[in-house]
Amino acid sequence: MKIEPVYFDQQILVINKPAGIPVLPDGWDKEAPCLVKLLEAEYGKLWVVHRLDKTTSGVMVFARTAEAHRSLNLQFDRHDVIKIYHAICTGEPKWDEHIARHPLRIDVGHSHRSMVDNAKGIPAETTFRMLQRFRGFSLLEVVPGTGRTHQIRVHAYALGFPLLGDILYGAPKTDLISRPALHAKSLSFIHPVSGGRVPYTTPYPDDFTIALRTLHQANFPKR
Repeated sequence: MKIEPVYFDQQILVINKPAGIPVLPDGWDKEAPCLVKLLEAEYGKLWVVHRLDKTTSGVMVFARTAEAHRSLNLQFDRHDVIKIYHAICTGEPKWDEHIARHPLRIDVGHSHRSMVDNAKGIPAETTFRMLQRFRGFSLLEVVPGTGRTHQIRVHAYALGFPLLGDILYGAPKTDLISRPALHAKSLSFIHPVSGGRVPYTTPYPDDFTIALRTLHQANFPKR
């Protein structure tokens, strides 16, 4: 699998992650293919700063030095990094913007799901903004305020609008896409050396584009 860089220098590597490959090895199989191994074969030692789900596509940044790793970790810890996702959800929310604040319990059961737990869950916040309404579906911009496992997927489900293709979180089976329709569209952070804020944006992968095109053709966007 060839992964083209979005940007790289001596400090950082920014890529457009394909869906279907984990960032680190899954489970106990340390020899299984993963994103870090593929990238280190070409770019040398990398430090993982953040993760995307195996099924999620989109922009990621890796550190290439320990100093860059420390700088980026601090930015993520302080919520100085701006992450924007695009998601196709089932249903048509009446709101144009909504902030979900359902507390989450992580890694529940054999399926390792996250779930809303108002009593024992940890705080989580996700902002959803309407980009496009279709008949029975919607394209949303999603900005997570925290970084919990499966946070966007669970909050969308809790609001009654699970992501298209997200069978684990209540979406019906579909032929439109074979994974949860979630793409990390853009990432903005302070460069560890230059000190300036650098934004990076990635295009939709083919499966996301085809799903949107099908909705346009079949459903005629409402606005």
